[in-house]
Amino acid sequence: MIKREPNMIADNKLDVEGDRFSTVEIPETAHQISSDSWFQAGVVLTSGVNSVFVLGYSGTIMVHLGWIGGVVGLVLATAISLYANMLVAKLHEFRGKRHIRYRDLAAEIYGRKAYYLTWALQYINLFMINIGFLILGASSLKACYVLFVEEVTMKLPYFTAIAGFVCILFAISTPNLSSLRVWLACSTILSLIYIVVASVLAAKDGMNAPPRDYSIHGTTAGKIFSIIGASSNLMFAFNTGMVPEIQATLRQPAVENMLKALYFQFTIGVVPMYAIIFIGYWAYGASASTYLLSNVSGPVWVKAAANISAFLQSVIALHIFASPAYEYMDTKFKITGGAFELKSLTFRIVARGGYLVISSTVSALLPFLGDFESLTGALSTFPLTFILASHMYLVAKKSSLSSLQQSWLWLNVVFFSCMSIAATVAAIRLIVVDSKKYHVFADV
Repeated sequence: MIKREPNMIADNKLDVEGDRFSTVEIPETAHQISSDSWFQAGVVLTSGVNSVFVLGYSGTIMVHLGWIGGVVGLVLATAISLYANMLVAKLHEFRGKRHIRYRDLAAEIYGRKAYYLTWALQYINLFMINIGFLILGASSLKACYVLFVEEVTMKLPYFTAIAGFVCILFAISTPNLSSLRVWLACSTILSLIYIVVASVLAAKDGMNAPPRDYSIHGTTAGKIFSIIGASSNLMFAFNTGMVPEIQATLRQPAVENMLKALYFQFTIGVVPMYAIIFIGYWAYGASASTYLLSNVSGPVWVKAAANISAFLQSVIALHIFASPAYEYMDTKFKITGGAFELKSLTFRIVARGGYLVISSTVSALLPFLGDFESLTGALSTFPLTFILASHMYLVAKKSSLSSLQQSWLWLNVVFFSCMSIAATVAAIRLIVVDSKKYHVFADV
């Protein structure tokens, strides 16, 4: 079912063009859309960038790329990711329709077959990101537990179950992405707590430590695969794979507001992430871990506060990345009631609870965080954010693009296709290596 979007009010001023938005069509959805400001969308995007994953980038990116490769790679990844996301944002109202789902946009440009392929890629991406949040949330809880207990008896899978249960409670009580308003403020505060604590304690350790080893270790083949995997993690760090879904929540003008949100994300929003990545690597060099709070030394209560903050932020961030799956289920079964209306509440308990039980089980079975980041970037972040974005824009705007612009977009398609293949091989190799090192339900 398609409905027409009414005239909107933007920034408390009536649209001077009168019926500018009255002919824009939007698909039916059970979730709230066209209601949020660009700033709220910017905070949503920034919450994703500065999620608990940032605690691992010193170890999963800088350790494998070194200072020069890491710094140059981060700057390039920031610029390229902003560009690619802008391409997708500019296609939001293609052919007079608001495409509130990535798969809908692909179907409009390529046809129905692309709908299912894009859907599969996106949900693989989001599912694996959610697994990463569950693993990190569980790791945060375990790190806090270890601070206060001398004889450690609880293993990581138990904390994964606890993290999954808390995520289920949050998902049940938070109907959609727009209803996160107050939680986004909490997410920002929580992110600042663990980023500031980790940065300050790491800087203190770095000033008191002997000279660090910043060399890239391993065999030549191992270094090559590690560099490819770290490059995949770079792209994973900046991209949500759900730009149309976030853009759907924005009030008109949706394209202009989304561009503002993206500018916010890739300027102010990346500063905390840059800070913790560089400080963590400077302080510990090649020994930086994939969870920086396990490296730092300092007062127990400070480290405990940082770990609890990291856990709580992972719960909120997971809900952001799970929202496309929730929107699909709610829309398919026409669940439109309030947060605590019996029918909608019961449905969320069953549907979202089941989804998170499956996610938690997979997280406990295979808790190899670096592997998930690499494979996610290879299989879905590259195709969705770079290959598909460039090619969709090329197809949709071909008649208005110069030959130079077309060549540039084709170069992006070819280059990131090669990167995707190489990163997939590197990620599979990493999984094979780790499968020999760890067993299922490992306590890592």
